[in-house]
Amino acid sequence: MDYSYIPKAIQVRGARANNLKNVSLDIPLHQFVAITGVSGSGKSSLAMDTIYAEGTRRYLNALSTYTRRRIKQVGRSDVDSVEYLPSTIALRQRPETPNVRSTVGTLTETLNVVRLMFSRLASHVCPNGHRLEPTLRVAEVMDFIGSDERMGVLTCPTCQVEFMVYGAESFAFNSEGACPTCQGTGEGRQIQLDKIIPDPSLTINEGAVASWKLPGRTHMKLVAEQQGVDLDTPFEQLSKKDQDIILYGPEVKEIIVVPTKTGKSFELNAKYENAIVAVEHSLATAKNEKAIERLNRFYDMGPCPTCHGNRYNPDLLKSLILDKNIAEVSQYDLLELTRFADQLVTWVPKEMEEMTLKLASELKELIEPIVALGLDYLTLDRAGNSLSTGELQRIQLARTIRNQMTGMLYVLDEPSVGLHAENVQALIAIIHQLIQQGNSVLVVDHDTAILEAADYLIEIGPLSGEQGGQVIGQGQPEIIRQDSQSVIAPYLNHTAKIRLRPEHDLASYKHFQVTVTNQHNIKEVTADFVENGLNLVTGISGSGKTSLILDGLLPGFEARIAKSKLPSNVAITGGKSIKHVVEIDSTPIGKNVRSTVATYSKIMDKLRKIFDDLSTDFSATDFSYNNKSGACDYCDGTGTVTLDVQYLPDMVETCPKCQGRRYKDEVLAVKWQGRSIADLLDLTVSEALTVFAEEPAILVTLQVLEELGLGYLHLGESTPALSGGEAQRLKLATYLEKKQNHYLFIFDEPSIGLHPRDVGNLVLVFEKLIQSGATVIVIEHDLDVIANADNIIDMGPQGGRYGGQLVVNGSIADIIQTPTSTTSRYLKDYLGQ
Repeated sequence: MDYSYIPKAIQVRGARANNLKNVSLDIPLHQFVAITGVSGSGKSSLAMDTIYAEGTRRYLNALSTYTRRRIKQVGRSDVDSVEYLPSTIALRQRPETPNVRSTVGTLTETLNVVRLMFSRLASHVCPNGHRLEPTLRVAEVMDFIGSDERMGVLTCPTCQVEFMVYGAESFAFNSEGACPTCQGTGEGRQIQLDKIIPDPSLTINEGAVASWKLPGRTHMKLVAEQQGVDLDTPFEQLSKKDQDIILYGPEVKEIIVVPTKTGKSFELNAKYENAIVAVEHSLATAKNEKAIERLNRFYDMGPCPTCHGNRYNPDLLKSLILDKNIAEVSQYDLLELTRFADQLVTWVPKEMEEMTLKLASELKELIEPIVALGLDYLTLDRAGNSLSTGELQRIQLARTIRNQMTGMLYVLDEPSVGLHAENVQALIAIIHQLIQQGNSVLVVDHDTAILEAADYLIEIGPLSGEQGGQVIGQGQPEIIRQDSQSVIAPYLNHTAKIRLRPEHDLASYKHFQVTVTNQHNIKEVTADFVENGLNLVTGISGSGKTSLILDGLLPGFEARIAKSKLPSNVAITGGKSIKHVVEIDSTPIGKNVRSTVATYSKIMDKLRKIFDDLSTDFSATDFSYNNKSGACDYCDGTGTVTLDVQYLPDMVETCPKCQGRRYKDEVLAVKWQGRSIADLLDLTVSEALTVFAEEPAILVTLQVLEELGLGYLHLGESTPALSGGEAQRLKLATYLEKKQNHYLFIFDEPSIGLHPRDVGNLVLVFEKLIQSGATVIVIEHDLDVIANADNIIDMGPQGGRYGGQLVVNGSIADIIQTPTSTTSRYLKDYLGQ
């Protein structure tokens, strides 16, 4: 048999996923390959929906039927063939948000080693309070499984009492080591009396007790009256005894007379629920998220009163290493944890050195790739659901590196999301490390630093949607750089125009200042912003950008506009002209396929009115696929049906009755200018501009969508499937239809998922907002956006406890002239190019 042939590339033939137009190409193996193209061109369709989907399907097909039924599967990709495809792992742009029980320690698995350290190396305390020095005996008694001796039992050398020493599982806050009060979540819920009685000047009859307005509790005031409480005296003027009955009274039974709407009444033997118990019992029986959300308004979430937020059973905190308990060590960031590991060997007795070195080495191996990716500021106890998308993705990548597998294909979807230019360099180093381990890496990205570092580029385009889906260039970066047909070439050869907005002197603007104190890693920062200009907040990951803007400035302005008290840690000077504040982030729009571009932009309402005016047989309601009267009765208006085929993945098929058009035939028979409502929803925004040229109410919205670079989206396209950048721009569309005087817009990384050309369009959108009278604040790392700012707030100098400071605040020239700024170095080089 001839083993001389070793495949050099993955051979893709006839890929048609989404908008791909029968694409055939070879993707080099054992190289760093980057796929680029404008937003919506088909990059992810090739990487995720073809390469990764096919790799996953083949792997799952190798498993038993029993196993496959318990794994979420993917369907067959729309491709003729994919040859020489290695086992495939994907790191998605949007990792799933961890649950409340996840921390950095559990996500990175560093806590597993720390738990083992505290079990085997710690100084434990016997039931009589005698402290034992670290001893190898602990490790020995943990290995008594199957022997005559009792596993985990130690004898105190001082009082001779036998006791069970804590094992690694005992130090798990998700298991045996959980705080008995909060069960390891670290959170405590406390009912707030000022939310139960929001206005004590009201009487009970006037509704002073908010919790007695809950379903089934409206007659509680009558039970209170039977106990002597005056219902027509303001709550604040009631005696302490009567106030206590309302708030804390026992569950007594009283006969009350309940009036009805007809003027009659009936007697009821009612059990009393005081104002607090009414909330607790309602929450215990709540069946849906809306009811729970309604009841949560009576509570304040805070640290658990027993464990003070550390999640651990307080009994565990007696075990110490280097005079620190496991909760204190969990508060270490990854750099401090590395130093902790280095100190261990000098702390334990000589007989324990070998075991200690092994554990310390294992811990440092886990930490090393995470620190390399710029996450050294994360503490072990940081809640997983508080991490950004970029932080979660880098933790995924660090775990991948640590596994040191070979012969794999790694597909990375926008790994530069949320990364400062400094962190991007570390990411590139990690990608090269994966390749050195014998793997192949396929990256979908727009960051020019990543594209220039790749061994091979594939460009999809030339434009978006139906005008994309083709390979318009492939080869080494030098080849693409010289290709006159390439869309990315001007950004690689540095001939593209960078500054797209007019420059103004900072002194020509009105300014306002925001001071934030004691907010996460910020001790005290006063930042200066300009009105009716573009303010750019930057800094490496974890430097305090979100703390300053989303956790400080945003709630501060919201409180000021609502004429309520500002948060105690926020102060605002100036900016009195701002009357509205709008936050626009990249979270998905809608939760199911029923939310579309047309419904979100309100175009759908206008379409239904047009058809309502046309037809005497149908009303506007019938032209909604969300109503039974108009929706296809086979698919209920979704246009698709899901088939459960046992051990195979669920199949999502076009509805066989309406052919994906969502409506009943009789509704589709109504035509406007020769088109049914389904025909209109099938139009792209660009196509619709011509069709609705004489419909100004619809045309103005379409023009805004086109200006935002969303012309390729279909009106009936599902919004949950949109990328982060597309979602942000669609949210912005409704605001661009009118003047924006007195508005403050806050954008959180709007360049996510955007090609450099589309970033240019985004900058022009900012300029349009500013020309309409708005003030714009953008949290961003993209150097193209930074280069267009009027005023820059650079946070740092590092992340976590090493950040939280204002490094420099001013114009681009001010940033470049500040040597302590990490941003300065990259911005200077970028502008120099």
